[in-house]
Amino acid sequence: MGVKALGYVVVETAQPDKWDEFLTQVAGVMRAPDAADGAAQYRIDERPFRYRIERSDREWFKAAGYEMADAAQLDALADRIRAAGRPVEALGADEAALRGVTAGFRTTDPCNNGLEFFHGDSRTDVPFVSPVGVPHFITGDMGMGHAVFSAPDFDAMIAFHRDVVGFRETDMPAFDLIPGAPPMRFAFLHADNGRHHSLAFGEGPIPPSGAVHVMLEYPNLTEVGKAHDRMKRLGYPESATLGTHYNDETVGFYVQTPTGFDLEIGCDSLVIDPTDWQVTCHEGISVWGHEWAWQKAMKEAAE
Repeated sequence: MGVKALGYVVVETAQPDKWDEFLTQVAGVMRAPDAADGAAQYRIDERPFRYRIERSDREWFKAAGYEMADAAQLDALADRIRAAGRPVEALGADEAALRGVTAGFRTTDPCNNGLEFFHGDSRTDVPFVSPVGVPHFITGDMGMGHAVFSAPDFDAMIAFHRDVVGFRETDMPAFDLIPGAPPMRFAFLHADNGRHHSLAFGEGPIPPSGAVHVMLEYPNLTEVGKAHDRMKRLGYPESATLGTHYNDETVGFYVQTPTGFDLEIGCDSLVIDPTDWQVTCHEGISVWGHEWAWQKAMKEAAE
């Protein structure tokens, strides 16, 4: 048994008010009561929070929190991570309560991306109500979506996340992103659920924000389009235009968060059978669309 799903993310920011506007008015998620320590919390379903926004003097993606099946699986993972030479710091009882879990620990992967693992998740009976009318998000057993990191040492990253943590390979491509540069390797890894990938990383330096993007799945293209309109109306930078990915078939776009990493807003994602999936190696990122902001900048510089 490996990882069940992505449970939550933790973000540090000096702009909590901007994050509140972004999450509620662009993404359409629900503001929940603040945590006991003052952190802002945001819901997309029956979990007490999926986004934990901590006030800080820096802009940083602090951690992606992944759920394990039970205490035994969590303890076995902690032992494997220690044996692999990575730090393991148990969450205290107060910290676990703040996260709505029974127990957990924090660690980093070989490229120092922040991770938390936990078991014993919680739910609330308070109905989810989006402030902008999003009827629901696609979560359930597949978790809240996925997180994407950078990997200066790609080989060490894949060995850690596959062989130590227990993620499994879904798509292992290499993309020609920059003319004249060698192909960039990517790893799309699935947990023990039907989401195409719950974690992914691309070969390259760690970005200033500490992550590349996180993803939310909406119920249909209409809701994705309405979020796109909200992004434009409120003036948030579009990181990639609307498009469809080859590997997970998600239709959507990317918007830059206040901290600097992106939020992928998409729908109609492929659901896989994790028990017998055959690893793919797609040669392209997108079937159509997804012109990135950096591609636009390169075009403009060449004109």
